Amino acid sequence: MSKRDYYEILGIERNASSDEVKKAYRRLAKQYHPDFNKDDTEAENKFKEIKEAYDVLSDPQKRDYYDRFGHSATNQGGPSGFEGFSGAGFGGIDEIFEQFFSGMGGMGGRRRRPQGPEQGDHLRYDLEISLEEAFHGGKKTITIPRTETCPDCDGKQTRSPEGSETCTSCGGSGQQQYTRSTPFGRFVSMQVCSNCRGEGKIINDPCPNCNAQGRIVQERKIDLDIPPGVEDGSRLRVSGGGEAGLRGGPSGDLYVVFRVRPHKIFKRKGSDLWVEETISISQAALGVEKEVPTIDGNATLRIPEGTQHGTNFRLKGQGMPHLRGSGRGDLRVTVKVNVPKRLNQRQKELLEEFAYLSGEEVGVESKGFIDRMKDAFSSG
Repeated sequence: MSKRDYYEILGIERNASSDEVKKAYRRLAKQYHPDFNKDDTEAENKFKEIKEAYDVLSDPQKRDYYDRFGHSATNQGGPSGFEGFSGAGFGGIDEIFEQFFSGMGGMGGRRRRPQGPEQGDHLRYDLEISLEEAFHGGKKTITIPRTETCPDCDGKQTRSPEGSETCTSCGGSGQQQYTRSTPFGRFVSMQVCSNCRGEGKIINDPCPNCNAQGRIVQERKIDLDIPPGVEDGSRLRVSGGGEAGLRGGPSGDLYVVFRVRPHKIFKRKGSDLWVEETISISQAALGVEKEVPTIDGNATLRIPEGTQHGTNFRLKGQGMPHLRGSGRGDLRVTVKVNVPKRLNQRQKELLEEFAYLSGEEVGVESKGFIDRMKDAFSSG
């Protein structure tokens, strides 16, 4: 599988300065850094790709080799004679022939700079929302920085029709022909034109607004329709919301990744919500009706007598909306029985009497009802 063009990965032109290379790398590295996208393997692979492109284009010698020979760049002065800047040597005679025949069709064509329209890069935006916002859905406006087609030159890099001319070195093809003598004979290869860097034209009157890049960075407000029931990690695709395309190509897409903040009351598992409700030991023994919170109000929960600590109850249809499909999940109520740490004298006496009638042994710190009953029976 062929690699993507390093300039395309960083979203810069081939004549970009070292500062522009560094600026593009910092912006993309921050966006796709694994520390900020721990659960996204796609972002991790994207970051590695960005790092590899920057390692090459930030080094003048490596960049020069890459501009001349593409991904199969060679270092004729190296110890092996055919050692690439990435440290990977050529695999044999087939790759040598591929180098000589590059640009003449087949596998060598991948080093040719595209002359037609190219789609812009996709963008990712992490949007943090509350559980209530995830429940109700609705509209939200975000602001993102992205490259857009320069409005002054309409992406043509110059504002005047006479501001550019066909490159005389390559005749507008963006490629130059080289003839080499080898032990196998004379071979003709095609390489990216060093004069126009593959553009096929020379800009004599560059657009001052975009510095002849054809694109500028703008902060753009985008309105989102958040569907009810979105989960943490859900993605929303905004068609055409990404980076502007090249040479009249379409814009990339924007992918909004939702991050739902933890709630102070509810815990979410899929479309179900979980909440804890504390009751007393007498309520657990005798039963009770309780008002319990739901995501959109309160509901009545009937707790039967004899309910044990940790019992779960289900309130059907009181959870989150199903993201795909109709209806809602359930509310799961976990009952916690509260054992009082301090009792007044009367409460102790009643519990001791209950224990006596139940035939239970309990530890008492002072002479209470049971002791008094024993004293009464012994004295009689």
